[in-house]
Amino acid sequence: MLMLNMDFSRLVYVDTNATEWSNSPLPGVDRKPLAREEAERGHATSLVRYSAGSIFRPHPHPLGEEILVLDGVFSDDSGDYHKGSYFRNPPGSSHAPYSKQGCLLLVKLHQFAPFDLNSVSIDASAIWGVGEPTYVPLYEYGTERVYLVREDHLSTHLKSLVPAASAELFVLEGQAEYDGLSLRPGVWLRLADFDLSKWIVQTSCFFWLKTGHF
Repeated sequence: MLMLNMDFSRLVYVDTNATEWSNSPLPGVDRKPLAREEAERGHATSLVRYSAGSIFRPHPHPLGEEILVLDGVFSDDSGDYHKGSYFRNPPGSSHAPYSKQGCLLLVKLHQFAPFDLNSVSIDASAIWGVGEPTYVPLYEYGTERVYLVREDHLSTHLKSLVPAASAELFVLEGQAEYDGLSLRPGVWLRLADFDLSKWIVQTSCFFWLKTGHF
């Protein structure tokens, strides 16, 4: 696969509901690439789907791995990660992942900041489902910030959460708009200059947010 969405100066909008799954090197594990440097290594952001009973071979992560479990249960050497789990495996780590019942993941590979060697495991499942506008910090290192955010048309969380120009978000529930683009569950948006004047939430929207990392 050739490079995909690797120009970080451009706005990238992907509605994963309208894209096809592609096979990984192992049966039962499929992917929807969102950004990719090379076919099977380097910088990558993807949706990854494990069918029930799928096993992925043991493998290292030379420049780290970041995962948000969107559905089901993901497992590896360190235990089980249910829907709402967020974890980071630092550079130099390795594991042998699998899923007994199947799962859906948002995965980012080879994107850790230099010298970021932190392991992180957070159960953020409590914020899933209907709730009041709020945000949950998931990680912070240097200028990088990661959150789960729930906003409605009255809340103003993003004014304080997006101090840096760059931002990336994946919509989990509800709907919003950015500069006329429809942001519904399954939409991934990445942009170098997040303009809050173009952001509209009409009812409620729940999303994963990452800022200050490129």
